[in-house]
Amino acid sequence: MASGMLRMGVGEVRAALRSNSVAVCVVGVGRIGLPTALSFANKGLRVTGLDIDAGLVGRLNAGDYPLRDEPHYGRIFDLVLAEGRFSATTDAGAAMSGADVVLLSLPTPMDGGNVPDYSALRDVGAQLNRFLPEGSLVIVESTVEPGFIEDELVGIIEGSDGRLEAGRNFGIGACPENANPGEILEYTNTRPRLVGSISAEVTGIISELYQHVFPVKMIRLADCKTANAVKLTGNVFRDVNIAFVNELSMMFEKMGIDTYEVIEAAKAKRMFLAHDPGAGVGGPCIPVNSYQLLNSARSTSSSLGVIEAARRTNEGMPSHVIRLVEDALGEAGRDLAGSAVLVLGVTYKPDVRDIQLTPAEPIVDGLREGGSAVRVFDPLFRGEEVFGVAVEDGPYGGAEGCDCAVIVTNHSEFSHIDLARLASSMRTPILVDARGRVSRAEAERAGFSFRGLGR
Repeated sequence: MASGMLRMGVGEVRAALRSNSVAVCVVGVGRIGLPTALSFANKGLRVTGLDIDAGLVGRLNAGDYPLRDEPHYGRIFDLVLAEGRFSATTDAGAAMSGADVVLLSLPTPMDGGNVPDYSALRDVGAQLNRFLPEGSLVIVESTVEPGFIEDELVGIIEGSDGRLEAGRNFGIGACPENANPGEILEYTNTRPRLVGSISAEVTGIISELYQHVFPVKMIRLADCKTANAVKLTGNVFRDVNIAFVNELSMMFEKMGIDTYEVIEAAKAKRMFLAHDPGAGVGGPCIPVNSYQLLNSARSTSSSLGVIEAARRTNEGMPSHVIRLVEDALGEAGRDLAGSAVLVLGVTYKPDVRDIQLTPAEPIVDGLREGGSAVRVFDPLFRGEEVFGVAVEDGPYGGAEGCDCAVIVTNHSEFSHIDLARLASSMRTPILVDARGRVSRAEAERAGFSFRGLGR
């Protein structure tokens, strides 16, 4: 199709989608972008994945599916690659210049000062200024703070040459990704999507495009910044409520109250939404999203004290886990220095191979700084090295001669660990559970001295 979706009516958009004549370029084919690209290709559209990682591009074109913890997409990948509906490239000019829709799925990490880093989006914006065909649509799936698209990205794409002007000869909107790593297929096919843009017409076109691919409700919002505000509000809500439960769990430990029993009973109250305590909040979304809103607060001279406090609490949880280890070792007559500690799980969430901002890293670092010999077992990293530690082949061999085992990530595989065998492998059988996997009674029956976060 010749580029020109911006000028189409709803009926024309639907016809173009039914005839598979819409060409899509997905910029960034990582954890979120690749499943998104595969979803569009699975509906018959021609999709090009654009990425700066030449190694990843080579793997994709060779048929090597990289997201083993998103298994449902493996079948789709094989199908669309074989049928020629998906390919990958590092050539921005080739990928963008032939696209009717350019979808941005790029990382928005934090820099060392906890300020959001939008450099990847800025760089791609400059490429779009050079290569975007007139009449095309740009859709930002990356999560950004409210106003970034309108106040900065649009200007970068338009540039100073006068060729492009938002609303006149290209459209731009936000449709923030809504995906849960490990369950992306289920989420993208069942959860509503947010869409906002520079005009009601562009919002309508984006809604038609996404509803063609995903059988979900489209929530149309006033503009890009409102769509981004909704996305951030939902994620930061979780950060704040996890911090609330984490604070309670540390107090309940001192009072002899089981936090999990409290949460279970509190569920009986209709308006209560349960969140579990834990070793910390990691991953590329929630911690970053809180800092995105905090950055917006700084730029608007606003105050978000609740979010600031939540970040302090959640970032302090790894230190609390280390204190539980020290307390348990002390009761057994051992010091942290000179003890051997096995960390069970290093990913930021269960059953997903991702260590971005995982609380396991400061726990491992803190234990080593305290003089412990740290071992690691994570079923998703067997035989590899993580945080400078060789990952053990299994929990029992890793536990041999250890003085403490700490459950940091609640992998489903850990439900099958023989606790008695684990305890018998250890020099000092101490178990610290930072994820609510094991009850005190279970641990003590297996022969452990036990500490549990919130227990």
